[in-house]
Amino acid sequence: MVTSGGSVDQSVLRQMTDAIAHRGPDADGFFVGAGVGLGHRRLSIIDVAGGHQPMYSPDERVVIVYNGEIYNFQQLRRELESLGHGFKTNCDTEVLLASYLEWGQDCVTRLRGMFAFAIWDTRKGELFLARDRLGIKPLYFANLGDGSFIFGSELKALMVYPGISRKMRLDALEDYLALGYVPDPKCILDGVEQLSPGYTLTVNKNTGQQRQQPYWRLDVVTPAVGEEHPEELLERLEEAVKLRMVADVPLGAFLSGGLDSSTIVGLMARNNPEPIETCSIGSDDPMFDESGHAELVSDHFSTHHRMRLVSARDGSLLDVMAGVYDEPFADISALPTYRVCALAREKVKVALSGDGGDELFAGYRRHRFHMLEEQLRSRIPLGIRRPVFAALAAVYPKLDRAPRFLRAKSTFEALARSSAEAYFQTVSKSPDSTRYRMYSQKMRSRLAGYHPQERFCKLASEVAGAHPLSVIQYLDFKTYLPGDILTKVDRASMAHGLEVRVPILDHKFVEWGLRLDPETRIRDGVGKAVFKDAVRGFLPDSIIDRPKKGFDIPAADWLRNELAGEVQKLASSERLLDTGLFSRKALLQMIDEHMNEKRDHQTTLWSLLMLDRSIDQLKLTAA
Repeated sequence: MVTSGGSVDQSVLRQMTDAIAHRGPDADGFFVGAGVGLGHRRLSIIDVAGGHQPMYSPDERVVIVYNGEIYNFQQLRRELESLGHGFKTNCDTEVLLASYLEWGQDCVTRLRGMFAFAIWDTRKGELFLARDRLGIKPLYFANLGDGSFIFGSELKALMVYPGISRKMRLDALEDYLALGYVPDPKCILDGVEQLSPGYTLTVNKNTGQQRQQPYWRLDVVTPAVGEEHPEELLERLEEAVKLRMVADVPLGAFLSGGLDSSTIVGLMARNNPEPIETCSIGSDDPMFDESGHAELVSDHFSTHHRMRLVSARDGSLLDVMAGVYDEPFADISALPTYRVCALAREKVKVALSGDGGDELFAGYRRHRFHMLEEQLRSRIPLGIRRPVFAALAAVYPKLDRAPRFLRAKSTFEALARSSAEAYFQTVSKSPDSTRYRMYSQKMRSRLAGYHPQERFCKLASEVAGAHPLSVIQYLDFKTYLPGDILTKVDRASMAHGLEVRVPILDHKFVEWGLRLDPETRIRDGVGKAVFKDAVRGFLPDSIIDRPKKGFDIPAADWLRNELAGEVQKLASSERLLDTGLFSRKALLQMIDEHMNEKRDHQTTLWSLLMLDRSIDQLKLTAA
C-alpha cells in the first residue's frame, strides 16, 4: 500500500496479508517505510531455506514482494553475474530484484514465467507493479478517496482495508451475467481494478501520478512462419515443460486423460527418472466419468496415479466457492477443479496442467462452428446479412431440447452479426434477451445502452486483417483465458496452497504456436490438427482421437432436482432483490420455465446462484 499520509497502519497491513494466507501458508513478511507498506505470504518452492520476502537490494533502497515463478532465472542469473551482480540465495526472487536493478522497468521483457510483483524504489519514490503476459497470476488495485493506493493478489486482501467501496460496478455485473466472469481490467467493485495481463503500473508517491502501459502484445497479424513441423512443436513444448519441472518440493501433474494433460504428463515422464505423481477426479455418473482414459495414460507412461470419485451433483461446495473466488464466478467446472487441487496437494506442492491447448490450437467446438459460419459471412455483406438473417431468427422457434441440427435460431442470429458480435454471443452464458428480461428498469437505465460485446469488437479491431480463426483466438486470449480458465485454476489451487504451472502457456511457445498457419489448427473440420500430428506415436491413438469432453456436470437436471430448493430461493432472495436490479416476476418465470423443462436456463440460473452468494460474501450494494 501507499498512503497519502506519512505512516502505514501495520495492523491493517497484516490483516490484508492474513486474508490471503492460503496463497502462502509457509511464512509471512513485511516492509514498512515512510508512507509505504508491503506484505507478503510465502509458498516456498525454490530455495526453501532462503528466498524470504520482502527482499531488499544490497543497499536496502529497493524492496520487492512477488508471487509466481521465473522459469529462466538461472539463465538470467548467469547473465547478471557476468555484469557484476552477486547473489546470496538460490531463488528466483533475488534474480528478479537484480534484473530490476540492472535493467529497470524493462526487466519484465526478459522474464519467462508467471508473476505478479511489486517493487518499491526509494531512490525514485516509485512503486512498480507488473503482471505476467498471459494473466496466470492475478493483481488487484484501488485508488481510495483519502489518496491511498492499495493492491493485492486477491480481492479479499483489499476488502479488509477500511473505507473500501462495497458498491457494485454495474457494467461489470452485466459482463459477468453475459460471460460468467468479470473481465479485466474491471472488477465487480466500483473503484477496484485488475491490472491487465502483459501490463505494468507505476505509482509515483511524490507526485501521485500513475502510468499503466503494456510491455507485450500478442501478434496474430504477422504472416505465418511457413510449413508446419509437428516434431518441432513437441520439442518446443518439451523445453517449456522441462523449465517448469525445477522445484525443491514434490512435483506432479493433473491428468484428465485429455490430449493436453496427457501430453504434458508424457513429456514430464520422459524427463524424470522417477514415476510422475498424477491425479484425477472421477465422476459417479458414467456419462461424465473420464477416469478410465486417465488410467490408460498413466499406464502408458508408468505414473504413480491417484483417482478420487466424487458426486457429479455435489452441492456441498456451493457456499465455499464464493469465498474462494470473491468476485462472482460462474464456471461450474470450478467445483471439480477445486476437488482435484485438494487431491493433488495431498502429495505434491507443485502441479503441471494442460491448460491453454484449446486456446492456442483451436480445440473448442465453437472454433469450428464459427469458421463454418465465417464462410457464409465472408460471401455476403453485413448490410444484407443483418436484416435477412435477423428476420429469419425472429420467426424461427428456440428449440433448446431439439437435436443440434434443428437449432437454427442461434445460427441465424450469428449470421446477422459481425464476426466479433457473433463470437461474443457464442461464448455468452446468458443471451441478451434473457439478461434484459430479468433486469429491472433501474438496471436497464443505469446500463445506459452499454453492451459487453463492445470489448470484443474493440479487441477484434486491434487485429484487423488477421485470419478469422486467429481473430477469435485473440479474443479468447484476451478474455476467456485470463478471465475464466486461469482465474478458475489459480483460485482453486491457491486455496489449497498448491502452485499450478502451465507449460502450454509459456509465452515463447504461444508466440510460435500462433504464427503457425491457421489452416493447420482446424483441418477437415478437426480442431488442434497440428497438435494431434505432433503427438501421434507419442500418445495412444485412442487418446488423440477421442472427442473433447472436459469437466462436465449434469447441471440442468441438478438444478431441477438436488438444487431445486436453492434455485427456488432466487426469486425471493433479499440479496438479489434488495439491489433493485432484478425483476422478481421475471426470475419466477425463468425458474418455472427451467423446472418444467420448457426452457434450459441452467447457465443463467447457475450465474445467479453464484452472484447471490458473492453479494453476501462481499456485502455488495447497488447504491
